[in-house]
Amino acid sequence: MSAKMLSFVSVSQVQPPKRLAGERRADFDEIYEDFATGQASVQASRCSQCGVPFCSIHCPLGNNIPDWLMLTAEGRLEEAYAVSQATNTFPEICGRICPQDRLCEGNCVIEKGFESVTIGAVERYITDTAFEKGWVKPAMPVHELESSVAVIGAGPAGLAAAERLRAAGHKVHVYDRHDRVGGLLIYGIPGFKLEKDIVARREKLLEDQGVVFHLNQSVGIGEGEISLAQLRRDYDAVLIATGVYKARETGGPGSGLPGIVRALDYLTASNRRSLGDRIPDGELEAAGKDVVVIGGGDTAMDCVRTAIRQGARSVKCLYRRDRTNMPGSVREVKNAEEEGVEFVWLAAPEAFLGDSVVTGVRAQRMRLGLPDATGRQSIEPESDGLFTLKADLVIKALGFDPEPLPELWGADDLEVSRWGTIKIDRERFETSVPGVFAAGDIVRGASLVVWAIRDGRDAAEQIDQWIREPAPASLAAE
Repeated sequence: MSAKMLSFVSVSQVQPPKRLAGERRADFDEIYEDFATGQASVQASRCSQCGVPFCSIHCPLGNNIPDWLMLTAEGRLEEAYAVSQATNTFPEICGRICPQDRLCEGNCVIEKGFESVTIGAVERYITDTAFEKGWVKPAMPVHELESSVAVIGAGPAGLAAAERLRAAGHKVHVYDRHDRVGGLLIYGIPGFKLEKDIVARREKLLEDQGVVFHLNQSVGIGEGEISLAQLRRDYDAVLIATGVYKARETGGPGSGLPGIVRALDYLTASNRRSLGDRIPDGELEAAGKDVVVIGGGDTAMDCVRTAIRQGARSVKCLYRRDRTNMPGSVREVKNAEEEGVEFVWLAAPEAFLGDSVVTGVRAQRMRLGLPDATGRQSIEPESDGLFTLKADLVIKALGFDPEPLPELWGADDLEVSRWGTIKIDRERFETSVPGVFAAGDIVRGASLVVWAIRDGRDAAEQIDQWIREPAPASLAAE
C-alpha cells in the first residue's frame, strides 16, 4: 500500500471552497470551487484503502474509488483519470451532482469517527484537471462496423449508451425533441449545480467521436415526427432512453388556479434564460413573489434555490415528512437554508386559496406514524393542524411519471408496467419489440443521473452483443 494513504487519523476533512451565501444568491454560477493544487492529493490521502470498499459497493457505477484516490494522493492524476473514466462516462458531472452523502461518501468506512473522504470533490478535480491538460479524448473505435443504432433521448442514459456504442464501432444517431443535447442536465438542473458549458464540452467530445445528433426531432406518429417503426427499418437496433417527464399532480380545492406551476416548467424557463433564450418577462419567474415549493426531493431543492436567485420576496419549502425522512440530499438542504430558504416540515397542502390567481396555500400539520410495508413511517394528520402560507407562486415538485409511449408512438406491442415504465428483459435490456431496447428512468422510474449512466452503459453492452451475435430463433420468438 502507498505510504501516502491512511492520513485520516492526522488530516481533517476539508471540502472545496464554497462561495458565501450572499454572493451566490446573486447569480447562477456553481457554488463550489475546485480544490487548490495539492489539496486534492492531501484529501485523497485520507482514504483508508479498506479491504471491502463500501464506497465502490454503494456507487451505482461501481467506480474504483480507492484506486483513483491512491493515484491522486501520489500525484498521478492522468492515471487517476484513466481509472475514473473506465467505469464512468461523465465523472465531472457525477462529481458535481451526485448525492455523495447518500452514496459513496455516506458509506465511507471512516465516516463515523473521522468524517468521510471528499470523494465527489476529488472526482471533479481529477476530471477538470484532465480536461485542462488535454488528457480527455473521444473514445474512437478500433474498427468501424456496418451496423447502426438509433438512440431516442439525449439525456444521461442515451449519451452514455451512445458513447459506448460508438466506441464499439457502431454508427450512432441520437434523436431528441429538444434543441440542445443533455436532457435534464441542461433544462432540469440549475447552473449553480452544473454549469452548462460542462455538458456542452461532453457534447463536443461525442460529436468528435462520430455520434450524430438529430435535435428538435420528436418520435411519434404526428406531423413532423419520426415513427418508431421507421427507426426500426433504418437502424439495426433502437434504444429508448427518453427519461420521464410527466409531472405528478396534487389535487384539492383551487389546484388549477393560475400561479400554480410544475417544477420542470419552472426550471426549464429559468435555465433557458441563463442560456440566453428569450422568455417573456415575469413568466414562470419568482422575482418579488412569495414562493411556496411543495416537495422534498432534489427537484424541490433546485426550485427553492432558483427562486432565491430570481429575487423572491420569500421562499418556503412545504414537505409532509421531517428532515430525517426527506429524500433530497442533506447537503442541498443545508445549502438552501444558508441561502435563505425556510423549510416547513411535517406539513402537506390541503387547498389552494385565491379567486383569479393563487394567493395562499392552506396546509395540514402532519405527524409520523408506524412504519408501512416498505419500512418507511406513515404520515397522519394532526387534529386542528390547519394553517395558511401566503403565496404568489406555488411550484409543485412532486416527482415524475412516464409519458404513455405506446399511445404516443402508435406502438401497441411495446409493453409497459402498471406504472407506465417500459418492460425489459433485465439481463438483455430488450423490450417486447424485437431489436428495441430501453434504459434509464423510462425503465426504472425517476431516479439519479448516476443510475441513468449505469443503465446506458449496460444497455450499450447488450445491444453490441445482440448485433454481433443475434439471438437464437427460439429465443427471439418468445
